[in-house]
Amino acid sequence: MIPMRQRITAALATVMVFTLACSEEAPESEDTADGETPNSNNGSETHGGSGGSSQTTTGNATSSQTNGTSDTTSNGAGGGGEESTAATGNGNATTGGNGTSSAKEVAAKLGRDHFLIGMGNDLAMDHNEDGAYTLGVTLDLHYAYLVGLLGQGGWPDWNPGGSFVNVLTDAARNHGVVPMFTLYSMAAQGEGNAAALTDPNYMRPYWEGAKLMFERLAVFGDPAVVHFEPDFWAFTQQQVSDPSQMQVLVGSIAADCEDQPDTMVGMGHCLVKLAREYAPQVLVGFHASAWANPDPGEVSRYLKDIGAGTADLVVIETLDRDAGCFEAGVDPNCQRGGAGWYWDEAAYHEHFTWAKAISDDLGKPLLWWQMPFGVPSDTPGGEAGKYRDNKVKYLFEHMDEFVAAGGVGAAFGTGAGNQTYINSDGDQFRDAVSNYYVDPHRL
Repeated sequence: MIPMRQRITAALATVMVFTLACSEEAPESEDTADGETPNSNNGSETHGGSGGSSQTTTGNATSSQTNGTSDTTSNGAGGGGEESTAATGNGNATTGGNGTSSAKEVAAKLGRDHFLIGMGNDLAMDHNEDGAYTLGVTLDLHYAYLVGLLGQGGWPDWNPGGSFVNVLTDAARNHGVVPMFTLYSMAAQGEGNAAALTDPNYMRPYWEGAKLMFERLAVFGDPAVVHFEPDFWAFTQQQVSDPSQMQVLVGSIAADCEDQPDTMVGMGHCLVKLAREYAPQVLVGFHASAWANPDPGEVSRYLKDIGAGTADLVVIETLDRDAGCFEAGVDPNCQRGGAGWYWDEAAYHEHFTWAKAISDDLGKPLLWWQMPFGVPSDTPGGEAGKYRDNKVKYLFEHMDEFVAAGGVGAAFGTGAGNQTYINSDGDQFRDAVSNYYVDPHRL
């Protein structure tokens, strides 16, 4: 088992007040460490976002939003040039389930015709724009975390009526980018905390917040992506392999899902139902974790049981922070055991075999998420802000392998503090995306 993640839960603030002021510092927090008590709201954090000039400071958590210059671009912007031939694979041919099933269809629903590139969990650059909007090209996706619970200092409380969502959606629309949200509220009292699932004081605001998220996305009105609870499904699968046997307060307290059972099966299906009812233009996906079970078939089986076959895509990861951070072994954010953090060809091919099995089993395309920005190096390790990795280089040189495994896109982001970022990578990511959008990989 891979230890619990230490995620940068973007914008762990408790109240958002609109103002023209803006402060900024690099985000850095620890949600959990293996065997430790989770701490999801006490880290000193800052998140910068574009749109609706605002700032919040409550306790020791800070979140800032600054309005940037509008840079509206038509869908698929940057996609000029002749079409390149996409590798055929599950991502372009799969059908199944009740949601959108092929990579090409998913991209089309988002107004694109190519393999998507995104970025998120990004601090503002020059106190003005989220990093995704400073690259000189129009990316396809911009993602942000939604953390915490309604009425308990979570994201629904940061702006009046949960309009934090619209601060980010409107900024994305102004920049010609599709907004994406990672719903991460099940970690508010610690990842894998099964006791919360039957606590009405936890689950009632959870369901109210989930509904509010989709209501705010309905106000937005344009396509968006919602990513359900990374890591959570893996923790619950490890605790009870049959989701119908794990108790969760669903139908008994969520009026919109009164037809759903009070089990993990009901929870997954309720999330999809809320999406379809309140924001049908939004594409949704569950998170598949390789560490949930050694057998990808078991991972797929569990996700299918909770409703992943009725979603639109599946979200997966390579590694959520730079390989060199683990190799150096000195950063508190990178204290997992193990080896082989810096992938060679064999490691990538092993990953693609697993990924394609998930995509094939669920009949859904894959979106890689929170891929690190590290720069390749022959020297293991590195230093804070400049740890080595090769995910950027490998993706843009071997995109056909991602597509053949079932991929619709990849979104980059830092999964902890002190990682390589676009202001410390020697312009590797900026150059890569600038070259990519000259002739993007058509699906």
